[in-house]
Formats: sequence, structure tokens, C-alpha cells
Amino acid sequence: MYKTLLNILLALFFVLSIQGKSIATENTTEKDPEHTEEQNDSHAEKKKFNPGDFIFDHIKDGYGWHLFTYNGHHVSIPLPIILYSKNKGFVVFWSSKLAHGHEHIGFKIAHEGDYKDKIIEVDSHGEFVARPFDISITKNVTAILFSCFFMIFVFMSVANSYKKREGLPPKGLQSLLEPLILFIRDDIAKSSIGEKHYEKYTPFLLTIFFFILLNNLLGLVPLFPGGANVTGNITVTMALALFTFFITNITGNKTYWSHIFNTPGVPWWLKIPIPLIPFIELFGVLIKPFVLMVRLFANISAGHIIVLGFFSLIFIFGNMSTELGFAVSPVSILFTIFMSVLEILVAFIQAYVFTILSAIYFGMASEEGH
Repeated sequence: MYKTLLNILLALFFVLSIQGKSIATENTTEKDPEHTEEQNDSHAEKKKFNPGDFIFDHIKDGYGWHLFTYNGHHVSIPLPIILYSKNKGFVVFWSSKLAHGHEHIGFKIAHEGDYKDKIIEVDSHGEFVARPFDISITKNVTAILFSCFFMIFVFMSVANSYKKREGLPPKGLQSLLEPLILFIRDDIAKSSIGEKHYEKYTPFLLTIFFFILLNNLLGLVPLFPGGANVTGNITVTMALALFTFFITNITGNKTYWSHIFNTPGVPWWLKIPIPLIPFIELFGVLIKPFVLMVRLFANISAGHIIVLGFFSLIFIFGNMSTELGFAVSPVSILFTIFMSVLEILVAFIQAYVFTILSAIYFGMASEEGH
């Protein structure tokens, strides 16, 4: 047991050390060739480490999937850029065409202004013209597609195993997933929604639980296909929350809506002439998906920021003194490993919380009147 734990710690230390070397190289490499003339005088000087830029560069979305940096060369997986411009129509090319500040057929990634880190259209002098309609396959989109295909493959395999091994004890992936599936069905769906209606909501609850859990865990892995901050992207969490919102309100029965607009047990003077209670109840309907969205986004993003913050201490102290950087690095890496392990627990908790709250909302929407 102790040997296994030691091997895990050594592996994590090795991965973090490689990532740290990559970070250090990135911070001493010129990113934008358009400014090389201005930087000639300070070319030999080491660029000052900026922890804010480092942290947000690692948690934000991107047009390419950066793997590592070797000898000053960035190794990335190019992703499809899909744009629609009024001047050029639909344009498709690889993200590598825009890497390191390059311009391609009148498009480039803005490094400042209102559209920072977004693709903009420029004229022959490099001046801003317009922001094209952008439906590019970004890093987070790629990670979402990967997790979806992975889930389809896994659950189709498990379903086929059940068909082939009907009546036999679970084996392989069945043994791993069956306790989780039964937990979602019995302890979340059935207990929160009720025996009569839980079955129609269970597929969604299973999908949302495993999607969030898988992407939470992949976000902790620094190597491809991990490393994308999918559930730490508020657009993604908003989409998940909207699914819960629409399912709740579309499938809501008469009792559900009567409790909102004509809440029983409330004095009439709180409903007429000023509909105070109905307004509060309706506001609650809108605030529920907002809470789901923010909770998942904030918890996952905060965990990544804390881990990267501990890791940044090595370079912050290293800028002061090389010896100080080496002295701080063991403590920083130990805290990073501790937070990474804690984030594994958070990954499960946040998937569970999102799923059970969705089930509670579904139960409120399908509750029968008395």
C-alpha cells in the first residue's frame, strides 16, 4: 500500500515538474513576433513571471490544445477555426495559422481590447475591422465531444454486457458502474421524485451526473485528453442548468404551477392586489438554475485557481532568488498534491450536488396535489 502511494506521489511530482519546466519556458519565450523589434534590447532578460496571467491562461478556453513546450517550441494540437465574415463569407482553417500572434487571410487573435483572446477581422494594416461570427471548435468544445463519445462507448459496452450476461453477476465495467447507476436511481431519483414519476427523469439524471463527474476528473489531469476546464466554464454550467430549468418547467403539472401563482395557506392580501408571494415564487423559479450554474462554476474554478496559485509560488520566490525558489518548491508541490487530491473529492461532490438538486426540482414539478 505504502509503495503504491509513494509511486503515485512520485508520478505526480514528475508531472508537475514537467509542467513547471514548460511554464518557465513559456515565460521566457516571445509570444508575439510583431513586437520583436521592441524587445531586442531586453531579449536576454528573463520575462517577469505574472501569476495572474499564468493562472487564467491555464483555466480559460483556447483555439488550440497546448500539450507542452520543448526547447522554446510550443507543441499543440491544432483545432478547426470556423468563421463567418460579411466580407469573406464562411472561412475554415486550422488554429495553427493564428499561433503566436500570426495573421491569416485577414484574421488574427486579439491580444488586447474588448475582444482580447478572441478572433477578429483586420485590414491590410492590421487594424480592427469587425468581430466575425465565431463557431470554432475550441479546446472546451473538443473536450465535451470527447467526453460525450467516451460516455456513449462505455455505456453501450455496459448495456451489451448486460444483454449477453443476463442473470449473471456484473463483471468488468459493469461492476464499476452498477453501484453508481443504482445509487442515482434509488437514492437520488426515486427518493426525490417518487415511485410514480422517477423513471422518466432517471436517464437525464444519469447523463448529467456522469458528464459532470467525467469532466471534473479530466480537468484534473494535466495531460491530453485531460486539462480542459469544461465544468469551470460558466457557459457550460449555464447550459447544464438551463436543461434542468426547461425540463422542470415543461414537465411541471397543475399542482406545481398553482403553488407558484396561488400558493395555498398564504393570506389573500399577499396575493391581491399586489401579487407579492407569486412574484417571490416566480423569482425563485428563475434563481434556481442560476444557483446551479454558479455553484458548479465557482467550486471547480476555485479549486483550479488554488492549485495553480500554490504552484506559482515556486516561480514567484524563484524570481527573488534561485535558492529561495528551490527551497519553496517541495512545500509548494506538497500543497499542490494535497489540493489535487481534495479536488478529486470535490469532483464527486459537485456532480452529486448538481444531480440531487435537479432531482429535487423535478420532484417539486411532478408532485401530486392533495
